Amino acid sequence: MEEAAELTDYLPLSYTSPKEQEYISFLWDAFETNYTHKKYQFAFLAYHMLTMSFVYFNIWQIKQTRPDDFEKAMIGFNKELEKELLAATSPFTFWRINESSVMRFFKLIGCDNSKIGSYAALVKERNDTAHTNGNIFFSTQAALDDKIVEVLRVVAEIQAHSKPVIEHCFREFLIHNFDPDDREYSDDADQIREVLIHANYLSQKDVEICLGFDINTLAGEIEFPSIKSLFDAFVKGYPPEGT
Repeated sequence: MEEAAELTDYLPLSYTSPKEQEYISFLWDAFETNYTHKKYQFAFLAYHMLTMSFVYFNIWQIKQTRPDDFEKAMIGFNKELEKELLAATSPFTFWRINESSVMRFFKLIGCDNSKIGSYAALVKERNDTAHTNGNIFFSTQAALDDKIVEVLRVVAEIQAHSKPVIEHCFREFLIHNFDPDDREYSDDADQIREVLIHANYLSQKDVEICLGFDINTLAGEIEFPSIKSLFDAFVKGYPPEGT
């Protein structure tokens, strides 16, 4: 179970609403309870839902950071669903798309068809597990632990492909949010928490990418001292783990 908890680092540090936080907490509780009571098949279902939440959060980041690319990816959806997705205010809106199909959004961050096919295979396995077919696919702890290792490998792979999106998101945040008189919150910490972390559903893994950002690439900006000050406030508020 300890290894399964690694997924936490890929999920948002905080949520825009108590309802979203409650939902994720409920899934973790369902996973832990079923795992502890050796109901591994049901533990897998809860873990899969947590993993799909990670998928939705990553697609949301693409939507927020690359809106033009996201809109172009709407080809093939009916007009009603396209309108709903473009106007979405929550990552959980993506549940409206078939789970196998939603993986195709990762082509926008460089995942090829073979990778997307392997991601979709996890969905098929979830479907087989959830159907009343007389089979118990995860009857032992070892079987579930092996599957969790596979899931975490996929999650880490998607996260790696997401790095350019997070870097662009952070860069744009620094450039457009350094002025306390021209943003939502005057305090740096509030602006970072609400506009960067909350709005983009950043995870600990995303924060690590931001911490590795080379602030000197913005040295040519006229307001670089103020930009650097905002960057320093971010580092102070979200220091590397272990420091």
